[in-house]
Amino acid sequence: MIQLESVYKSFGERTVLNDINYTFENGKTNLIIGQSGSGKTVLMKCIVGLLTPEQGKVLYDGRNLLDMGKKEKKTLRREMGMIFQSAALFDSLTVLENVMFPLDMFSNDTYRDRIKRAQFCLDRVNLLDAQNKYPGEISGGMQKRVAIARAIVLQPQYLFCDEPNSGLDPKTSLVIDELIHDITTEYNMTTVINTHDMNSVLGIGDSILYIYQGKKEWEGTKHEVFSATNERLNNFIFASDLLRKVKDEGIKEEQLASMRNALK
Repeated sequence: MIQLESVYKSFGERTVLNDINYTFENGKTNLIIGQSGSGKTVLMKCIVGLLTPEQGKVLYDGRNLLDMGKKEKKTLRREMGMIFQSAALFDSLTVLENVMFPLDMFSNDTYRDRIKRAQFCLDRVNLLDAQNKYPGEISGGMQKRVAIARAIVLQPQYLFCDEPNSGLDPKTSLVIDELIHDITTEYNMTTVINTHDMNSVLGIGDSILYIYQGKKEWEGTKHEVFSATNERLNNFIFASDLLRKVKDEGIKEEQLASMRNALK
């Protein structure tokens, strides 16, 4: 669990985050959504320690990141997995070597055990057959799956995903969504996803934080989105003609799920 208590962040005289309070729960896909410039990327950076808030607390199962020394922060970072927007794989390394990289850096396991663990994670994302290929030889969707395997190879307690569906077609995006959701549930991780993808919101939004101009505007679940009365949230979620039609015509959640399944 990650708890935010009265988090403030400013750049000069501009306040970017204003009194953010929220709890990201274990075993759930926790989504941060909002328009460009709303502060969600800054919030993600504050949570992982890339930026330091002026006020507030960032609690990892009760441990305040902002009070930690270098040694404690290093220990905490080993408990984190990251999936970057661009996948951020090393072009000169094979798929297997990319997944092994965190183990090579932080694990004291034998080489044989590191290979075994990396292969297990590749198998979990259905890419064991691609272990000897290079990133340039596989598709964008496969690269994202390699990034997921690399992110979980150290068995993290916390998983952070920055726009994991960026640049992917809708069908592949669904595969990535469900893979992240399944792994989160399977390993009971605290997963935080920064996303613009409304399909992700409506598909795997176990817990949703909507930020507007640096403030928490709304919180809820994908089940509560359709009945939400917050005008700003509705204008953001249902901006497209298709999603407005979904809301206006009262399409049920089960029907929406069927539409998503038809894309698989």
